[in-house]
Amino acid sequence: MKILIVDDSRVMRQIVTRTLRQAGFTGHELVEADNGRAGLEAVIEHSPNLVLSDWNMPEMNGIDMLEALRSRGQSVPFCFVTSEGSPEMVTKAEAAGAMFVITKPFTPESFREKLEAVLGS
Repeated sequence: MKILIVDDSRVMRQIVTRTLRQAGFTGHELVEADNGRAGLEAVIEHSPNLVLSDWNMPEMNGIDMLEALRSRGQSVPFCFVTSEGSPEMVTKAEAAGAMFVITKPFTPESFREKLEAVLGS
C-alpha cells in the first residue's frame, strides 16, 4: 500500500511516519508532500491508496486539496491529521469526503483504530 502524508511541517510528517510504524503499518510505501498543492500533484503522480493530510498549510490547505481531488474524480481515501478538530471542521471534512479526522496529539492506538476502520484491516 502507498500512503501519502501531506503536512507543511517536516517534523510532523516524521511523527506521522513513526506513528504509522508503531501502529503496525510497516512495509508500506510512504510519499510526502509539504502543502496541499504539492499533495494534489503527488496524488496524480504516485496514485496513493490513502492520503493523510494536515488541515492548515500554506499555498493550499487540506480541505481545498480534498475538494480539488473530488472535483477531479479522485476517490482516494482521505483523512485529516490536524490540531483542529472542532465539530464544525469534522462536519465540513466529512461533507467534503474525508474518511475521518484525527486530532494531534495522537497515539499509535488511535491511528490503528481509525485506519483499520477505513482500510478494513
